[in-house]
Amino acid sequence: MTGILGKKIGMTQIFTDDGAMVAVTAIEAGPCVVLAVKEKNIQLGFESAEEKRVKKPQKGYFKKLNIAPRRIIREVAKAPGKEYKIGDEVKVDLFKVGDFVDITGTSKGKGFQGGMKLWNWHGGPQTHGSMSHRRVGSLGSSTTPGRVWKGHHLPAHMGANRTTTQNLKVVKIDCEKNILLVKGAVAGSNNSYLVIKRAIKKPLKKD
Repeated sequence: MTGILGKKIGMTQIFTDDGAMVAVTAIEAGPCVVLAVKEKNIQLGFESAEEKRVKKPQKGYFKKLNIAPRRIIREVAKAPGKEYKIGDEVKVDLFKVGDFVDITGTSKGKGFQGGMKLWNWHGGPQTHGSMSHRRVGSLGSSTTPGRVWKGHHLPAHMGANRTTTQNLKVVKIDCEKNILLVKGAVAGSNNSYLVIKRAIKKPLKKD
């Protein structure tokens, strides 16, 4: 298995053996149950759900598998050379201290924002009677191209995007409580759901 599902608990800090403080994100990683085995992927279910909150088609799906309903269903890639069967459990011991992981979550939504916050515009003049401090300003020309270029940076909705943070180092694992501590920040608010996978890129530096 190359990944597992989890839930962000929050951020904290730990101290290394040499006394250095490290900011970490605590994640409740698993246990997950295998729901389906496909050619290249494994379908996982995470966190038990009340039957009254499960839609009728999903309820029939879990009943057919003889597995209690799960709140989150995602797919991760198979590990080559390994066999899986429906009902197997995937736990946080999939990883070990020192591993690097890619974590995917949904970033915090920040509503509709102006260009200075969303795109880091430096803003207009602040003196000499300028009335265009934080405004959009001129967008194009009446001749060429005679329209606004597609993709032009404008005020828009900010956040609430699917975001992957790469090459986060695993610094501590608690197998009894299914807790995974990774160095650095992870996209999303507390109690949001995450997909944790083995890093696909070789980290530039191991510290």
